[in-house]
Amino acid sequence: MELETLIIKFQQKDAKAFESLYEMYSESIFGVINTIVKNDDIATEVLQDVFIKAWNKSDSYTPKKGRFFTWLLNIARNAAIDKVRSKSYKNTQQNQDIDFFVHNIESNDNLDQKINAIGIKKYIGKLAEKCKQIIDFIYFKGYTQKETAETLEIPLGTVKTRNRNCISELRKILNV
Repeated sequence: MELETLIIKFQQKDAKAFESLYEMYSESIFGVINTIVKNDDIATEVLQDVFIKAWNKSDSYTPKKGRFFTWLLNIARNAAIDKVRSKSYKNTQQNQDIDFFVHNIESNDNLDQKINAIGIKKYIGKLAEKCKQIIDFIYFKGYTQKETAETLEIPLGTVKTRNRNCISELRKILNV
């Protein structure tokens, strides 16, 4: 079945279309969520919430605004960030077993390999240290600008300015 037809059927609350879209996108969406929450069980829970939210709000998707996958990805990213910011999540993170830390270290190494695999690492390496730090926190670790400012103990305005300037510098390096 063609994707456009599948999406229309999904918006008409067709369960088969829901299943097909879930099969198509769940693995990719799970990966994005898990990168943010860093816990398979929580990521699975958030993934289910994302698809339920997409189902309930399917009428808000319009192809004119972007691709369906991008729309779904934005829902997932926002849901994962909301989960990480929630009080219940923060409470569960206070006492972690050793497996969490081993997984966290492994996923950071894996992220480094992924960044290197797409070739962006060599370009980021050309940036000033303050740019590397801002880009790492915001784009690779999923921090908000406010969280980055708090972690680095610098003003929020400074983070916003550095982020804008660093991305501009990266664009110049990439000739984009």
